[in-house]
Amino acid sequence: MSDNIAGARADIGADLNALRRDIAHLADAMRGLVEAQTQAAGVHLTGAMGDAKSKVSQAAGEARSSLRGASAEFEASIDRHPLTAVLIALGVGWSIGAIGRSRG
Repeated sequence: MSDNIAGARADIGADLNALRRDIAHLADAMRGLVEAQTQAAGVHLTGAMGDAKSKVSQAAGEARSSLRGASAEFEASIDRHPLTAVLIALGVGWSIGAIGRSRG
């Protein structure tokens, strides 16, 4: 009977060692999986940020171009109608002055 107990203890010890090895392998596999997923997410995020940066840069260029066009059109309008431009500027200045005076 003591042989059976000793054999059972040895089997349990061997099973525990095998279980420890399996858990260690599982932990290594999980660590590798997490690292791979992290790297893949980083690559995806970097690509998305590059795309966003490109789109923002393109939109800024288009806005800058549009603003230059509007500015040129505004200047041409002033050149075509100088008296109207002076009267509009005078009216805006008078309005701002009247608002400032009423607060002070």
